[in-house]
Amino acid sequence: MHAATLARPIEINSAPMVAPPGRGEEGHRPLTVYIAGNEIYGPGDEANGHYHIAFGAVRIYRLLADGRRQISAFHMAGESFGLEPGDRHQFFAEAVCATGLRKVRTLPALESMQGLLQLALEGMMRAQQHLLVVGRQNATERIGAFLLDMVERQGGLPQIELPMSRQDIGDYLGLTIETVSRTLSKLREKGVIKFHGLRSVEVCKPSLLEAICQ
Repeated sequence: MHAATLARPIEINSAPMVAPPGRGEEGHRPLTVYIAGNEIYGPGDEANGHYHIAFGAVRIYRLLADGRRQISAFHMAGESFGLEPGDRHQFFAEAVCATGLRKVRTLPALESMQGLLQLALEGMMRAQQHLLVVGRQNATERIGAFLLDMVERQGGLPQIELPMSRQDIGDYLGLTIETVSRTLSKLREKGVIKFHGLRSVEVCKPSLLEAICQ
């Protein structure tokens, strides 16, 4: 178990939740709750299924040889993660905040192949999006692209929640925490964004933010 694990996750089995429309029996799967910092799996753990996020957020990362952390993806509520080509996980998965997960066991049945293919394609798209974000030339473009991505993934609403820390964002974008904080402050001073508490951000000028990223 990774050192960041703070407590054992809680599995809720007593009362199956009502499945939302289009989800089939997924809503009846056991819900396991992880607190912030809980490890979900690590490198070498058996990869015998994937996870659907009922609420919260998850970061996927690996530790470099020098001990630095490199975050490759964030997964938000309503998304799935954990599907890998082999039978062992290659990365760490960790709860960013209080997070509820439902594990879906991988089945060889033909009817499950379409769903697994869709998850694989979504994972490839997320990886490509990450490369586009970190490939930006400067910190303002990276932060701007990250915020626009969060807006899109949270339904296009101008006010979004950022459950991850400034350090998390830095480890995802290849920036220092000081650069992340300084860049967000500059965007706020220009009226592009507005903070509503520590984790809630309103994109006040989306067109300007898009122009910064072009």
